[in-house]
Amino acid sequence: MLLPEIKEREHRFRLALRIGLPIFALVIALTSHTLITTYQSLQASFYIESTLLLLFSVYFIFYLLYNGFNVKIRDEVSGAFTREYLYKYLEKEIRENKDYSLMLISVDNLHDINQVYGIKNGDKTLRNVVEWIVERLRGENIDNVPIGQLKGGDFLVGLKGKKETHSTMLELICLKTSEFKVDDIEVKISAAITDTDHSRELNFMVENLFESQSRRKNSTYKEEEIDPNELESLIIQAIRERSLSVISQSVFDGEERIFNECFVRLTILDGQYVYPKKYLKVLNKLRLTPDFDLMVVEDILLRCEKLKDEAFAVNISPTSLRNDKFLSSIKAIFKDNENMGKRIIFLLSEQEYYSYVDRYKSIINSLRRLGVMIAIDRVGSLHSSFLYLRELDVDMIRIDSYYSDEAKMRENRSIIDGFNLIAHEKGIKTWIKNLEDKRSVDLAKEMKIDYVQGKYLADLEKDYTN
Repeated sequence: MLLPEIKEREHRFRLALRIGLPIFALVIALTSHTLITTYQSLQASFYIESTLLLLFSVYFIFYLLYNGFNVKIRDEVSGAFTREYLYKYLEKEIRENKDYSLMLISVDNLHDINQVYGIKNGDKTLRNVVEWIVERLRGENIDNVPIGQLKGGDFLVGLKGKKETHSTMLELICLKTSEFKVDDIEVKISAAITDTDHSRELNFMVENLFESQSRRKNSTYKEEEIDPNELESLIIQAIRERSLSVISQSVFDGEERIFNECFVRLTILDGQYVYPKKYLKVLNKLRLTPDFDLMVVEDILLRCEKLKDEAFAVNISPTSLRNDKFLSSIKAIFKDNENMGKRIIFLLSEQEYYSYVDRYKSIINSLRRLGVMIAIDRVGSLHSSFLYLRELDVDMIRIDSYYSDEAKMRENRSIIDGFNLIAHEKGIKTWIKNLEDKRSVDLAKEMKIDYVQGKYLADLEKDYTN
């Protein structure tokens, strides 16, 4: 048993004693008085009733204490519902209302506020954000709505009706966020909304909210919506049946094609494709990412056997590489296929830096000894990619596609030149993708980026082969 659990039980027991002592004293005093004054006329039932009264008092006190502690409705910091109570409340609301909407409101810079201004100010910010949300809703004549804290600075609000009814209100709230500050602390707020047209399961609605919020921030394309229950089943089925669709694009060193980057899609019913943005979330949730990555590597190896002179780069999740079962399987595969050396490139990127970098470095080196080439993706965008460039022994880096446009390349030339210099001094090749026109390709070559890739080069290749 954990120390917090032990201390909580001790606290409850002491509290029960403090509450129970007056009751026990009254029961004992009443029993004693009755025994003294009417001892000769007492019946046996009196003793039974007294014992039952005492036992019932003990049971009642402990029952109230333990169950009262187990049901926690309000979060002490933010003043909103706790997540557990909010979920129960919203599930009931969704069952009872044909049309129901959920609104996600997030404090995007809560971590920065805690770091710069201290945790107390972070807590104060959360409380003020909840009060601000309620005030905005009251301004729209919406009162007594369920609002609860999902995690950190993420709050969930339940609203009756379709999301179209509340979309204008949401946009107004987002516009007014620039006016909102807590004691001169700038608070960055983002929001998203969904409704029961997407799903009537609360968990899927919440997942859709975070996806919608991410799309709003990044302005990414919107895929055709599929019911999340059905999508999950279709993805699992596609993996079970190994329904992969792999397309590739050539990567060039000057005019010479060096290798191909592979893009993996899952094929579901009616030939529809599911792209990584959709299936990776499901795989991570179900902890199937290592199995999926292993299947992809096996498929790429088959391509290597058919195309003897080709090399292929493929995205692999760094968490898969750090999975012992996956790593053992990969090592066994490459030991049995020694001729595949330098023909497989693992392209790695992740949002957060893995702190046990010595272990990660050991894994990377063991794969390189087996002939696997390692590339770090999204350098210049993710802070973790730069740290991995500094810490790990890799074969190449790919500069983030933010810099692929000619104007961005010229504007950020010193940054790209810096990454080029760091990489070349360490004997690492540089690579950039998404070059859409000749000017971008020529500028990349002028900047001495080793490998180039993009639609313009792919179209040239097609014209040449035709």
